[in-house]
Formats: sequence, C-alpha cells, structure tokens
Amino acid sequence: MIDSQPNVQPSVDVAPQARGAILAAVLLALFLSSLDQTVVGTALPRIVTDLHGNELYTWVVTAYLLASTITVPIYGKFSDVFGRKPMLLIGVVVFLVGSALSGLSQSMIQLVAFRALQGLGAGALFPVSLAIIGDLFSPRERGRYQGLFGAVFGLSFILGPFIGGVLTDNASWRWVFYVNLPVGVVALAVITVVLPNVRRGASVRDLDYLGIVLFTVGVIPLLVGLTNKGQTDSSGHLYGWVSPQVGLLLLIAAVFLTLFLLVERRAREPIIPLDLFRDRSYAATNVATFLVAVAMFAAVIYLPRYYQAVRGVSATQSGYEIWPLLVGLIGGSIASGLLISRTGKYKVILLSAMVSLIVGNLLMTRLTAQTDSVVLWSWMLLIGLGVGPAMAGYTVVVQSIVPRDRLGVATSTLTFLRQIGGSVGLALAGTVFTSTFASDLPGKLVAASVPARVATRIANQFGGNLTGVGGIGKQVGASLPPQFQALVPHIVTGIHDAVASAVASLFWLGAGAGTLALVTALFIREVPLRGTVSAPEATEREAEVAGPARTEPEPAQ
Repeated sequence: MIDSQPNVQPSVDVAPQARGAILAAVLLALFLSSLDQTVVGTALPRIVTDLHGNELYTWVVTAYLLASTITVPIYGKFSDVFGRKPMLLIGVVVFLVGSALSGLSQSMIQLVAFRALQGLGAGALFPVSLAIIGDLFSPRERGRYQGLFGAVFGLSFILGPFIGGVLTDNASWRWVFYVNLPVGVVALAVITVVLPNVRRGASVRDLDYLGIVLFTVGVIPLLVGLTNKGQTDSSGHLYGWVSPQVGLLLLIAAVFLTLFLLVERRAREPIIPLDLFRDRSYAATNVATFLVAVAMFAAVIYLPRYYQAVRGVSATQSGYEIWPLLVGLIGGSIASGLLISRTGKYKVILLSAMVSLIVGNLLMTRLTAQTDSVVLWSWMLLIGLGVGPAMAGYTVVVQSIVPRDRLGVATSTLTFLRQIGGSVGLALAGTVFTSTFASDLPGKLVAASVPARVATRIANQFGGNLTGVGGIGKQVGASLPPQFQALVPHIVTGIHDAVASAVASLFWLGAGAGTLALVTALFIREVPLRGTVSAPEATEREAEVAGPARTEPEPAQ
C-alpha cells in the first residue's frame, strides 16, 4: 500500500506569473498533439489523391498512433529520472520536425514515416504535460487545471475537422502539418525560458532497457492487431479474431508483454512500476480509466458513422453532429476539476460521472434511424458528462497517492491505459457492429416491405459493404433486375434501420464498460486533498527538493 501521509507543497516552486505561462505553453503543446489526431482525417482523401497511395490510407493515422502510444510510458519514466523539461522539449522538437517533414512529403511512404516521427514526439506531450501540472500545483489545485486538459482534448475534436477542411480547401493539405510550427515554436520558447528542471539522481545504467525493448515489441503487434480487427483485405474479406492479421499478432503481443511484466518485477528503474498496483486506489483508478476509454471511443467513432450512413451528412458535418457529447466532455471536465479544487474531494464526483455514462449508453441502445435529433443530443450529452470528469478526476487521484519521484511514470501509465482502452473498445465495437448488422439486415429489409427472397439476396450479395456512406440506393439498384427497382426506397430504409440497430448495439458495450468502471471506482479511497502549507513548511519542502533524492520519497499528495 502506498503511504497516504499527505504532502501538499508543489515540488516546483515558481512565481504565479511563470506558472501561468508554463500552463499556457503545455496546454498549447497538448492541443497540438490532440488536434493532430483529428485534423488529418479531413485532409486524408486529398492527400491520398495527390500522393497516389490509397493502399496506405489507414497507415497515415496508424503510424502516428503506434509511435505515440508506445513512447508514452517511456517518456513518463524518463521525465521522472531526467526531469520534465528536457523530455517535454525533446517531445515538442521531434513533433515539430515530424510536422515539417510530413508537410514536405512527396510520397505516401514518406508521409507514413514522418507521421511516425511526429508520433514519437507526441508521445511526450500528454503524459509529461499532466505530470508538470502535478509538479506545479498542490493536490487540491490540480483538479482545476487537470480539468483544462480534458477540455483541450474535447476542443480538438470540435476544431480538428473544421481546421483540416479549411486548410485543405483554401490553401493545401500540407498546411494541416505546417500550422503546427508557429504554435509549437511559441510553446517551445516559453518552456525553454520559464520551466525549471527538477530531476532525480538516478544513473543511466539503472534504466530498464530490456523492459523498453520488450514493451515496444509487445505493444506494436497488440495495436496493429486491434487496428486490423474489422478491416478488410483486397477481396473484401473481414479480418476476424482468429485471422493471422489479428489473432496471431495478439498472440505475439501476449508473449512479449508477459516477458515484459516478468522483467519489470526485477528492474531497478521499471518503466511501469508494478508495485504501485498493490495500492487499491491506484489499481482501481487505472482499471476505471481503461474501461471509460472503452466506452468513450466507440461512441466518438461510430456516432459520426451513423450520421453519415443513416442521416446522409458529409464526413466533416458528421463530426460536428456529436457536439453535445463533446460539450458534455468539455463542460464535465472543467466543472469536475473546479469542484474537486473547491471541495478537496473526488469520489462522489467520479461515481456520479460513471452513473451518467451508464445512463447515457443505456438510452443510446434505443437509437433508431428515426430518433429525434434533440432526444439524441440529450443522450450524447449524458455520455459526455460521464467521460469529462473521468479525464480530470482520475488523473488527480493517481497524482495524489503516488510518491513524487514516480509522478511521471504513474501519469504516463494512466495515459497509456486510456489509449489502449480506446483501441480495445474500437476492436470490440467493430465486432459487435459487424455481427449485429449481418444478423439484423434481413429482418429490417422485410420489415421495410422488401420480399424475403430479395432481402436474402441483398444481404448475401452486399453484406458489410452496405454500412458505408453515399449512394447506397444507386449501389443496390444497379444490381437488381428492372422489376425490383420500385423496391429501392424500401431497401434503403431497411439498410438504414439495420445500420442504426448495429450502432445502437454498441452502446450495450459502453453500458457494460461503464458499469464495471462504476464498480471499480467504489474501491478508490477518498483522501481529502489539501491545498496550501505554512511558510516554514514551504521552506522545508524547498530545501528537500534542492537536496538529494530520498530513499523513500514522500507521496505527491
């Protein structure tokens, strides 16, 4: 069990003005990292056309996510050992170099490689920025500022498609990457000048190099396998859980990650300290974060698909149609952070958020092609209000219970599990969506007044291809004999109903994950957060920070 004696003094002592400047700089860096996951999607069709690389379409996104996810725990650990400042500077510089090179790409292979370089830098931005907040502010103050991080994440989902579309249509898709440069340089300058560096005296020889190698070799097939789930090959065949492109990769990942865990138990400086999980609150917080991500990412990805396939809106507009979810996420993150700072308590807030997440998902299981927009918006808002407080609150909990010398690695582990939870959630959602659509389509077609033999023919001939967007009626009509052309409107109605039913079924997954997260959150201990200390205590803490690292450092709270 982690020592629960609170230490309320921030470990980095800077002037209030400097703290504000640092906060603004790390928020900018975080915004760039979050934005880059959404802004590129709008530009991808133009990019693929110009660079003639449709076969590498998904790898423009996958390469970035792979590189950024793998490096998250590594940056977190290194920031504990070498200090936050050099790790954040390295991350921002690598990210900006990758951005510039991505904009200069002359082929899809170059773009994928440079996007991976971008991801290698982006892996530092989220966990190190969150750890810096833990350094700069007391436990009670952290809620207010961690809430801003969740808001930035939600804001990037709103602005990303808009910025990507405007730059692609009015300038060039290359400016989707170039736009990072001026903003990143400003953040880089502020961090360089204002942010002090506090580091431990650990030896480079003590670092867990074998663990880093095993972790990297294990996570790459894990993420690629999860990404492949639900994808199709050149002949249109879906990759299932037992296909080599999924099952074999996951098996390889399981072997290497098991070896990684064995190595971590004996490493002097592990990148993921397993002993922290002996603390009930720490373990419960990480598991709950994983589960919330499972519920969140399925909604964020599949609701735009519902709007495109069923409501017939454009890809860009479909991103805006989920605005209530994002408003709930942003508002919930900020409001929960403020409440945590004001009350010094978090458990009731987190449990209430999980209830909102569960209720929102349960209501979404009633989704149909005819669901009123206002009603749908209210359901999405509830989901957002469930996710938002989790973005801020769980980070505050972790940072309040771990030793200061492990603040970075604890925060990065939380970030890593959130990203892995999203990948797992999308893989599971893809399976549920595909199977539900296949089983519901014949019945939905018959219910829409399509003869059973025609419904069976359509289901067998098109299958999952009908879950796409644009021209479904024309696609189906071209394959039917003239005597069946009058059925096309009914067929389209049946397909829309089947897609809506398949999307609705995903939210049973979200409700289940939310319920498990609620149960898990019950195991988190409520330890009131403190905010300030007296002058003598502050002086004593400054002397402690200036001196050598303690053998058994006091916890961050």
